[in-house]
Amino acid sequence: MKTYLSVVAVLVAGALFPAAQAQRSQPNSAAASSAAPAEIQKTVEAYLRHVYAFGPETKLTFSTLKETGVPGLLETTVELKIEGSQQTATLYVSKDGKYLLRGELSDLTRDPLAEARAKLQTQDAPVLGDPKAPVKLVEFSDFECPVCRNLHDVLRGLLPTYPQLQIIFKDFPIEQLHPWARTAALAGRCAYLQDPKAFWKIYDLIYDGQDLISAENAWTKMNDFAGQVGLAPDRFKSCLASPEAAAALDASRANGQLLEVASTPTMFVNGRRIVGVDPRIIEQYIQYEIARSKTADQR
Repeated sequence: MKTYLSVVAVLVAGALFPAAQAQRSQPNSAAASSAAPAEIQKTVEAYLRHVYAFGPETKLTFSTLKETGVPGLLETTVELKIEGSQQTATLYVSKDGKYLLRGELSDLTRDPLAEARAKLQTQDAPVLGDPKAPVKLVEFSDFECPVCRNLHDVLRGLLPTYPQLQIIFKDFPIEQLHPWARTAALAGRCAYLQDPKAFWKIYDLIYDGQDLISAENAWTKMNDFAGQVGLAPDRFKSCLASPEAAAALDASRANGQLLEVASTPTMFVNGRRIVGVDPRIIEQYIQYEIARSKTADQR
């Protein structure tokens, strides 16, 4: 969808769309200021099919047009299904049905990060660092994800440098790609439930030993790791199969979906999103928030 709908601003051409041309020919009519929702959606669909050569095998489904708070601008979500793939994108359409915009609409009167911070559920998540730290980095990770292992290495190097940083871990196993990720996530959760400090030890062991873990040996490896960090073996094994651990894991993943996390790792630094691992960007965000916190303290 990103490829198909990467339109920044487009004009619905009158030669292609008679309805839009008719509206422009009647500038003083009611139709010139507002078009029927069904006609707008029909015009948008025709435009997209024409620009991207979507044939009848491609299905486009639009949500109900709704107000955006910006005068004259409506919002809709389009769902595209093609060749077994399904994706969605948000589009903005002028009320007269003449203009279509693809992008992000920002309200300059509001804190753009407040919504993400409000949605983050961290009350029952493993925490590393000073609870009063001004910078909170929430990571959604998958223990089998190689890029998440890279993030693990980066964060391990950053913590000694930035005592103002607190790291909060959220499980987001992508089971379709990683067959043992859920087993590892359950192990981390069970370590946390038995001893919160043990979570970070097993977190290190899993990422450091990632290349040695497979779907076939994951259960054995997790129990070995639990023994290495001093967890009670019977309690740990019972927890791995418990509905409580599974429910906590599912809740963490659902929280990521609420925040539109689609890949791992995805981080939020005081609400500011980072996808992937770029040490320079991570440090930039941390340093910015530290400086911002110092400025606030001086007021």
